[in-house]
Amino acid sequence: MIIEGFSTSAVAAGIRYSDRLDLGLIYSTVPAVTAGVFTQNQVKAAPVVIDKARLKQGRSQAILVNSGSANACTGKEGMDAAFTTSALLSSRLNIDDEMVLVSSTGVIGEQLNVAAFEASMDKLVQGLSEENFDKVANAIMTTDTVPKVVSRTVSMGDHEVKFMGMAKGAGMIMPNMATMLSFVITDAQISFPELHESLTNAVNTTFNRITVDGDTSTNDMVLVMANGTASNEWIDEENPVDKQLFQDTLEDLLKDLALQIVSDGEGANKCITIRVCGAKKDEEAEQIARTVANSSLVKTAFFGEDANWGRIFAAMGRSGVRFYPERVDIAIGDVVLVRNGLAVGPKAEEAATKLLKEEKIAVCIDLKDGVGCEDVYTCDFSLDYVKINADYRS
Repeated sequence: MIIEGFSTSAVAAGIRYSDRLDLGLIYSTVPAVTAGVFTQNQVKAAPVVIDKARLKQGRSQAILVNSGSANACTGKEGMDAAFTTSALLSSRLNIDDEMVLVSSTGVIGEQLNVAAFEASMDKLVQGLSEENFDKVANAIMTTDTVPKVVSRTVSMGDHEVKFMGMAKGAGMIMPNMATMLSFVITDAQISFPELHESLTNAVNTTFNRITVDGDTSTNDMVLVMANGTASNEWIDEENPVDKQLFQDTLEDLLKDLALQIVSDGEGANKCITIRVCGAKKDEEAEQIARTVANSSLVKTAFFGEDANWGRIFAAMGRSGVRFYPERVDIAIGDVVLVRNGLAVGPKAEEAATKLLKEEKIAVCIDLKDGVGCEDVYTCDFSLDYVKINADYRS
């Protein structure tokens, strides 16, 4: 897919490793309405600090992103480096420096290799093309095994509105909005308040519902640029129908990317949905689901294809949410393992064990105490997860 007014580029700059794409650029020929959602970690990388300040204007024209170095916990030198790389790009694009957003992912605590940016900036800008979106998705990968790219097209009146999105992330994933980055471009005409609200709502039900290992990174961000070239009727407070369609489409796109991240979790073999229903409130359902999804004992049981429902029950009990254990039903797929707080029996566990051999697994928990219901998405813990993270910096 090509979106008018946007071009992209990626190069192997040698920021940390040689001969691999590690520096990417997304550029809009016109100022684009831009919204962002960022990590809730108290320790924030230099790019996060800069972008949050620059996005107060609600506009941008370029995103400069690198892998290999997170530029986090790097002090004043790291901030200066981020500003320098931004200036290197803005001068070549002939745009205001404040219109450049920067993003980094990789090892925390190491200073950014500014010399690699300087040596590669001309080539990066010269390589801008409408067809390099996938290359940028490759350039932002760290421990990812595959690039993550999606697109959507919807009709708004007589106009087609296009969306393209990418994401990276495989470990250090529990974005309370993980090392997770996501960039979305669209040709929609939309005002900043509506874009920001749509993004915040969409992130809450997608990226904020996934967990690989319960860790929230210093660098997480989701940025959406809307350049308006679709010429659709303006999406603003007076156009609630198109606003809802825009948000639904964005949410669908981000959910696709979020599930790709879970499926590509470091060393993961299974993508698991934890659904908790029958809670007093949605928030309580989410809290229980997230506790189960983050349980190392639960995740290792899934890796071992062991229908050990006791681990699920135990995780629920330490979630901090009050419920009635004697009412709880627990099922894997359509196989009920626990009914009214008691084991159904060996045959049910045997049937559930067969379902655990699948790549996609659903755990359904019914508290029978209300109408609150939420999903959280996770993956199993394998031996490879430990190996990957044991030598991540090597």
